[in-house]
Amino acid sequence: MPDASIIAINKRARTDYQILDTFEAGLQLTGPEVKSCKKGQVNLKGSYAAISAGSIPYLIGCHISPYKPASQVQQNYDPTRSRRLLLRKKQIAMLIGKLKEKQYTLVPLAITNKRGLIKVDLGLARGKKQYEKRETIKRREVDREILRRVKR
Repeated sequence: MPDASIIAINKRARTDYQILDTFEAGLQLTGPEVKSCKKGQVNLKGSYAAISAGSIPYLIGCHISPYKPASQVQQNYDPTRSRRLLLRKKQIAMLIGKLKEKQYTLVPLAITNKRGLIKVDLGLARGKKQYEKRETIKRREVDREILRRVKR
């Protein structure tokens, strides 16, 4: 994506979850929230996506700091409020089916600025067990060691 700049990354997502599929969704924000996002004042730690009973997807637990110059407009502002995700109906229907099928969850992987619009990269993920996390770390260390020895 040459025309997209990364604003925030969820570093824990790839270590705690096995990502099976990725989606790009729009994010319904207010004006000051957009400015705050573009300044990089976003934290995805502990956030997740869920689909409500009315088939409306939401991003829950994402922290967007208040935009200081708009303090008059944002008087009763909740930085961790649920924000609506903008997806196509077919994508929502497919995600509902996948989420009911097995132990899958929607995890935000990154927030990007794509041609002036704030987008969220979502991952359809399955949680890793503790031993799977350890195996991943061991495999990564072994690969690094092999690369070091090949370079010599």
